[in-house]
This record gives sequence, C-alpha cells and structure tokens, in this order.
Amino acid sequence: MRGRRRLGRPFGWLWAAYAVSAYGSGLGFGAFPLIAVLALHAGPAEVSALSAVGPAVGALIAVPLAPWVEFRHKRPVMIGMDLARCAAMATIPVGYALGRLTWVQLLVVSVLVAAAKIAFNAASGAFLKALVRPDDLLVANARFESTNWSSIAVGPPLGGAAIGLFGPVVTVIADAFSYLLSALCLTAIGGREEAPRPRGQAPRAEEAARRTTGEAVPSAATGDAAMRTTAEAVPQATGDAAPRPPGEPSPPPARKGGPRRTAGLLDGWRHIMGHPVLRALYLNQLLVAGLIMATEPLLAVLLLRRLGFPPWQYGLAFAAPCLGGLVGSRLARRVVARHGRSAVFRTVGTLRAVWLIGLVFVRPGVTGLVTVMAVELAIIVNMSLYTPVLAAYRLEHTPKHLVARTLTAWSVGQQAAIALCTALGGLLADATGPRTALTAAGLLILATPLLLPRPEGTPPASPAEPDATARAGTAP
Repeated sequence: MRGRRRLGRPFGWLWAAYAVSAYGSGLGFGAFPLIAVLALHAGPAEVSALSAVGPAVGALIAVPLAPWVEFRHKRPVMIGMDLARCAAMATIPVGYALGRLTWVQLLVVSVLVAAAKIAFNAASGAFLKALVRPDDLLVANARFESTNWSSIAVGPPLGGAAIGLFGPVVTVIADAFSYLLSALCLTAIGGREEAPRPRGQAPRAEEAARRTTGEAVPSAATGDAAMRTTAEAVPQATGDAAPRPPGEPSPPPARKGGPRRTAGLLDGWRHIMGHPVLRALYLNQLLVAGLIMATEPLLAVLLLRRLGFPPWQYGLAFAAPCLGGLVGSRLARRVVARHGRSAVFRTVGTLRAVWLIGLVFVRPGVTGLVTVMAVELAIIVNMSLYTPVLAAYRLEHTPKHLVARTLTAWSVGQQAAIALCTALGGLLADATGPRTALTAAGLLILATPLLLPRPEGTPPASPAEPDATARAGTAP
C-alpha cells in the first residue's frame, strides 16, 4: 500500500479549521430556508429571495474587500472573518429567544455571512498556495473536498433531528460555535507569514522578468514558505520596471484612488477572462452552480410543504448521497493521473449536469425520498471529483499576487449567478409551482457542457508551477 502524503503540521491545523467550520455548516445546512418556512411561515418567493438576495448583496460587499485581502497577511484575515461570522450567526438564536426574529434579520445575517465567507475563501486560497508545494495542491484540495462532503453527510441528518427535538435555531448555534473553533485552529498554526508585497510592486516586477527572460515567473511558493520567519523570508520584489529605450519618458506615478483603484478591483476578472481555459471553466461553473443551487429552496418548499416530508427526511435526502463525495474526492488524483485533466473537465464536467432533471419526478413517500437521494448521489460523485481538479488548476495558473482577487472574482461571480438563478426560480415557482421551476432548471443545465474547454485547449502548467496532475502519487 502507498502511504498517505504528509503536507506538514501547518496544513494540518488549516485542515482542522476547515473541518470544524465545515461540520458546523453541515449541521446548519439549509437552516435559513428551514427557519423561514417553519418559524416565520414564509412562502416560496420569500424563501427564494432569502437564498438569493443575501448572497448577492454579500458578494457585492466582498468586491472592494479583494484588494484589501490581497495585500494583508492572510491568517489574520481568516481569523477575523471567522469571528465576524460567529457574531452574526449568534444574533439569530438571540432574536428567536426574545420573540423578535424576522425575515429581515435573516436576510441581513445572510448578507454578512456571505461577504465574510468570500473574503475568508480568498485569503485561505492564497494562504494554501504559499503553504504547500505546487504538486501538492490537488492533494490538499481533494482533502478539503472530502471533508466538505463528509460534513454534509453527517450534518444534515443530525441537524434535522436536533431541529425536531430542540427547535429550528439549534443548528445555527452550532454553526456559530464552529466558526469560533475554526479561528482557534488558525491561531494554533503559529509562525509568521511571508510579508505581502506592497500594492503594485509584484505585477511590475514579474512583468519585467517576463520581458527579460521570456519565461513565466514562479508564482507559487514551495514548501512552507508561508511559515518562514522574517530572517528566512524570501526577499521582496523591488518593483523595478524593465529597462526603457533611450529617450522614453518615465511613466507617471500611479494615482491614489480613481481609475487605478477600480482597475485593482477588476484584476481578478481580467485574469480569468484573459486565460482561455479559466474563462471557459468559469462561465460553465457560473451556470452549473447557479442552476443546481437554485433547486435548494424549491425542494425545501416542495418536500416540506407540498409533499409533507418531516425535517429529518429532508435532511436525510441530502445527507446520505454526500457519502458519494468521499468517493469522488479520493479518486480525483488517480483519475487525473490516468486520464488527464482535460478528460476530467470534459467528461466529469458533463456528467455533473445530466442528472438534475430527475428531481422533477419526486413523489410523496419512500419513492420520492429515494428519487431525491439517487439524483443527489449522481451529482455529488461527479462534483466531488471535478471540484478539486478545478481548484488546483485555478491556483496553479494564477500568479501569486492575484490569487485573492481571482478567488474573490470567482466567488462573487458564482454567488451572483446563484442569486440570479434562485430569484428567477422563486418567481417562476410562485407563478407556476416548484415542480415547473425544477423542470426549467433541469432542462437549462443540459446545455452547460457546451461551455467546457475543448481538450486541445487546456495548456500545460508553466515550468514554475508544475502540473500536479501529471504525477502519479497517493490518493488523498
């Protein structure tokens, strides 16, 4: 048997922080729609609006945070975002206990949690890229993916049972506490991060090196670069521009604010849209994520209200299939090593999309429960194999000085797509019923594989950032 690849103690604490938070969120899976339906007696439009407007507004708030995250130490940012989410979530049980909980409060908390989540994910992606070797990125992301699906497998049934015994807000309390534990795990990492480069220096220095050498510049640290002490840290780029021809005037100094600041906000999108494969993957991901997530509030209304499923069955319908996520995430490295990353993008990316239409055929009783579980299992197995491959590719092909802004742009776009699809699905469900809206989502998602990159269009990783998927190794 091949041994499990060790990624170091700092990664272990980072993984622990992720696991604690993921299991807390698993317990609270679908908590806001459940609270809206069971405690506030909200209808389909209100439930869909809660699921759509909160993340959308949170994504807008996260946009100006991206440059701020990029040029800050990442671990303090992650700790701060964990504490902010803990405080926001804690207001819900307080309001419920006082009899003052409202739909507006749920919406405000949803906004704050969404913004903090995007900022946290941007910081954690940049931190991970500096923490592990480039050829370990797929392993690390596969472990996160496996943890995510195991938490959803365990959390919703326990959360549904807890709601049945203790009321609709008990899982929110657990979720809030998990963010506090996550912050403590991040604090335990210790050490010092490499100091972020001053704003504007990294792009100029790396561009100068590209013009001078004609090669890509290393954009990922190796080993435990993020944990070096000040004496061991890699010297920072000086920001010197490439030599100018004689007589060419010096460029004017960058102005504070104005167009330059706006450009900084858009750098993540510029990188994504300028890279042909990332652009195709991004556009595909927007539609797939939007259409799949739009079905969550529709299913909550259909299963809980129209078909009379108890909360524990609702949780079980989404939890048991998540065991398939353990299978997909553990196979990711082996499948890529054997068939190549392009095959995963095309084949597995297509298989994510063909099953959603099955939710249209949900009926009351055991047959309906099995139908939901079978559809979710098929989707999750393919998603859990596809997602870590996508995440590793995105980090490998993003320069270090753009990681936080690129991940923020990706998350903001995805949240906006989810919000739009969820809002449209809610309006359609309100006018025609949730089953009709599920049919529309299931048919539309069948066209999304057309956006996936062609096999010949997937470029190899640069010499400075080796293709992690080309190496055989241990599965996570």
